Amino acid sequence: MPVGDFQITVPSAISLGYRFTGYMSEAGQWPRRVDAMSVIRSVLLFVLAAVAEIGGAWLIWQGVREHRGWLWMGVGVIVLGVYGFVATLQPDAHFGRILAAYGGIFVAGSLLWGMALDGFRPDRWDVTGALICLIGVGVIMYAPRGA
Repeated sequence: MPVGDFQITVPSAISLGYRFTGYMSEAGQWPRRVDAMSVIRSVLLFVLAAVAEIGGAWLIWQGVREHRGWLWMGVGVIVLGVYGFVATLQPDAHFGRILAAYGGIFVAGSLLWGMALDGFRPDRWDVTGALICLIGVGVIMYAPRGA
């Protein structure tokens, strides 16, 4: 294989048609190819994990801070457990990578949850921080890597 420039286009969590460019290594290895279906599956799993973790934490918050009772807290604990299982369904086998990337989803999802259910109004710094986190998700999960 010749050593040289390459360019691939893959959908990502940040925007469809995001372009990665790079260079083949001297050892002749191309970065791993990221196909659209695995990215879509991964993004959907991240969204499901966010709903489970943020939702579970919110239910516990409601039970404790808003005095809604043990039932709310118990359901919250169960939903948080579901989050732990959803994370294992990600196609990447590296726990640290999955949880690091999920952290960015959690930041953005928490702001959206607060807007939808608690009337929270993020300022420009909240939005800027969330966008930086989502860019980090794209880099961590979907950047081309050596085989």
